[in-house]
Amino acid sequence: MSKIIAIFNQSGGVSKSTLTMNLGYHLAQSKQKVLLVDMDPQASLTAFMGLEPSELDKTVYNAILGEEPLPILQNIHGINLAPANINLSGAELELVLADMRDIRLKEALEPVLLNYDFILIDCPPSLGILSYISLVAATYVLIPVQTEYKALKGTELLLTTIARVRSRANRKLQVAGFVPTMYDNRTGQGSQSLQSITNSLNKIGTIYPPIPRSVAFADAVQEHLPLALYNPKHPSVTILKQIAQSLKTLS
Repeated sequence: MSKIIAIFNQSGGVSKSTLTMNLGYHLAQSKQKVLLVDMDPQASLTAFMGLEPSELDKTVYNAILGEEPLPILQNIHGINLAPANINLSGAELELVLADMRDIRLKEALEPVLLNYDFILIDCPPSLGILSYISLVAATYVLIPVQTEYKALKGTELLLTTIARVRSRANRKLQVAGFVPTMYDNRTGQGSQSLQSITNSLNKIGTIYPPIPRSVAFADAVQEHLPLALYNPKHPSVTILKQIAQSLKTLS
């Protein structure tokens, strides 16, 4: 059975799409069959993977609103992708009146579950219905948290949303853990924030090794490449590989 992991944080700029792309790549490199699902109308993941969102005829939108088969683009760096574009922004309003809206993504994924070991869902930076149906479809949620004080405070709303999903719509949803991102160990604030994240959240889920702030991620994205292909010797590659290996041990 596929492990379906929603990468979720209601705040923007915490490296959700970058993390999704890179973890997907490392899972695929360890002989796992991986599908990435872009649920963000901004379509950052789709663009990072080298596609032009505005040129796509079929996206996740067609699957969750038109109840069409999930469009899947094959073998981009060894990963498959269900892309998004701006059309998905209309889904927030259209789903309000849609029948069985909570399970629209879950039902779209069901026909392909046996084809993949991992399905990673890049959620939008909001607490809206697109994030909600992503959590309903998932078996796990992985939470990137920027190593800043204000980011930690924002996790309270995030965890409330997860608890709401677990209370009724998806009782089997588990927290896979937290990934501290944009970590700068050269500043006292970065170290203090990392310690606060660890102290506050380690009873809820695993705290994975922090991913350092680095312009190499932006440079790699500009070339539409996972970091490991752009700069194999970058120290963050080892961390990303370690997190991917930990995800494989999820029961």
